[in-house]
Amino acid sequence: MTTRDGSHGTGSGRPAWKLLAITAALAALFAVGVTALLVNIFQRQQEARDPFFRVVELTDETVDPAVWGKNFPSQYDSYRRTVDQQRTRFGGSEAVPRTPTAADPRSVVSQSRLEEDPRLKTMWAGYAFATDFREERGHAYMLDDQTYTERQQVVKQPGTCIHCHGSVYVPYKKLGGGDLIKGFEAMNKMPFGEARKLVEHPVACIDCHDPSTMQLRVTRPGFLEGIKLVKAKAGIENYDVNTMATRQEMRTYVCGQCHVEYYFKGPEKRLTYPWRDGIKGDEILAYYDKEGFSDWTHAETGAKTLKAQHPEFEMYSQGIHARSGVACADCHMPYQREGALKVTDHHVRSPLLNVNRACQTCHKWSEAELTARAQIIQERVFGLRNRAMDALMALIADTKAAREKGASEAQLDEPRRQQRAAQFLLDFVEAENSVGFHAPAEAERLLAVSIDLARQGQIALLRAGAPAPPVSKMPPAVVASSK
Repeated sequence: MTTRDGSHGTGSGRPAWKLLAITAALAALFAVGVTALLVNIFQRQQEARDPFFRVVELTDETVDPAVWGKNFPSQYDSYRRTVDQQRTRFGGSEAVPRTPTAADPRSVVSQSRLEEDPRLKTMWAGYAFATDFREERGHAYMLDDQTYTERQQVVKQPGTCIHCHGSVYVPYKKLGGGDLIKGFEAMNKMPFGEARKLVEHPVACIDCHDPSTMQLRVTRPGFLEGIKLVKAKAGIENYDVNTMATRQEMRTYVCGQCHVEYYFKGPEKRLTYPWRDGIKGDEILAYYDKEGFSDWTHAETGAKTLKAQHPEFEMYSQGIHARSGVACADCHMPYQREGALKVTDHHVRSPLLNVNRACQTCHKWSEAELTARAQIIQERVFGLRNRAMDALMALIADTKAAREKGASEAQLDEPRRQQRAAQFLLDFVEAENSVGFHAPAEAERLLAVSIDLARQGQIALLRAGAPAPPVSKMPPAVVASSK
């Protein structure tokens, strides 16, 4: 029906106005959304352009990480979490309560490795490690655990130990009148207790970062000198790690400052990384043989023996991750997103406790699958480690028995040399804190050689005509799940 004004019905104009109103509202909402997006993008660009707020001025003498934390709260917050104690299947530490004393104020320690595997006491018989050796804890504990270990009561340790257990950059420079190397050499000669008074913190921001640029840097003289030897062997002379290394290399080298094998050279106890002939376990053993160096004389056999320390850098360097350009920090300190920022997680820990960010960035499988793969590798290495330990125990028992029955020094010479070598290669894997994961093939190679050397030592006893040891049962191997 058509009305006088020509419209088609009484309400026919309303739908058109409604449509216009809805369109206008949607356009307004779209404009608001676009504006919010642009503002957010601008904010993120500003965040990326200004990655931190300079609340305090940092200098080359600012040791306290809490001060650095005012400018870098995210990094400092994760750094503080290194107090966490969490065990994986083959490593990590459990919190074991203890009653504090005047000599040792710690109320919590980690579990004893000597109690987990008593064979270690035999391997280190006559050495301080046979008295006290515990699972390693996070960086927050590195200074106190070294200060209060019972090993300090067995032997008077030198100030050299502080090199890798405390924030030494500023103390070295002060002690050396501004010269890092002179301060390093001076602290090496000090008794541990005297050197300890000069150090306030465990590893801190200043040990790995330039305070003016935040660039990574190596501050440990032992590594500065050691990496020169490695590069010289590769044909690169006068290598300066702080000017010649790439950023990705530095993400490994700042860790390699301390996670290495080392020894105290000469009466001045100069910390030395034994890398002149190479960084593989048997290359380091060959170096020690040439130098005529030994850590102690084994109490049961009289062998001139060696104690491997914590050669993570050396072992990692033989593995697939190193060959692929993956740095220590990529797995142990992976990046995390905070707004527009990509921040390095300073909660240094096992990648198996952080599989999502540590592993799945590169490996596109489930967390359960990746964890299982790592544990399979560790199970195999740990099983071979137990066989090597049993072989060493048998050689030590046979040599001890022959010695007690009057075997001559000539008859004992070869078995002792084989014990020294077998023990060091086994300990090289034992002391390296990945249970073979850093370089599975290399770990298995070293353990296989260790087993062979131990058995050769037993054969040498027989060939030398040493008094036959009593027949004894092989000690039961420690089960893989008990480590």
